[in-house]
Formats: sequence, C-alpha cells, structure tokens
Amino acid sequence: MSVHPLRRKFALMKRFVVTDRSMEPTLIDGQGLIAIRSTSFRRGQLRVVQHPEQPNFWIVKRLGDRVDQHRWMLTADNTNTGQDSRHFGAVDVSDSWLVVVKIPLRWM
Repeated sequence: MSVHPLRRKFALMKRFVVTDRSMEPTLIDGQGLIAIRSTSFRRGQLRVVQHPEQPNFWIVKRLGDRVDQHRWMLTADNTNTGQDSRHFGAVDVSDSWLVVVKIPLRWM
C-alpha cells in the first residue's frame, strides 16, 4: 500500500494518506493516518516505511516476523492486491513511523 506523506522534514509526527487497497479492510484508499517515531517494535503494528526497492515511495504494512535487530517481514492485510515481504524480502524498519491514529474516511 502506498501512502503520500503530508509532512515537514524533521517533524516528530507525520500525516499520510492511503492511496491503494493492500491493507483493506483495516485501511481504506483515501483514509488519513497519523504516525510517530517509535523505537519499540512489536509484531502486528502498522508501520509506514520507505519501499525497499523504490526510494521516496512510502508504504504502510503490518510487522510480521523479526529477522534481526532492524529487519522485519512486512505483511499486507489484503494479500490479493498488495505487495509485501513475500515480494521484496525483509525490510529495515529502524527509520519507520508507527501508525497511532487512523482518520475515518468521512473526516477526510
């Protein structure tokens, strides 16, 4: 799932907008997200990370299994439409954003 950042470069909190269907039904195309920096990683968290194969392209996925200190497997909730670690392998999430608020689509 791709997301577009609505942010400043050095912010402690960032806003993103979901732009595809790979995380449905959890996240819907057009829905807003608010994310913060967090160094506490747990399986199942929603994280916004840069795509490992496309610089400056942000994706939101769920943390799966931990591979090593910084790399995790990422999973899409809607595996029929989304790419995840099955396609691009484990991802370094040390520079990721933790999703803390999902803004309802009707408020966007």
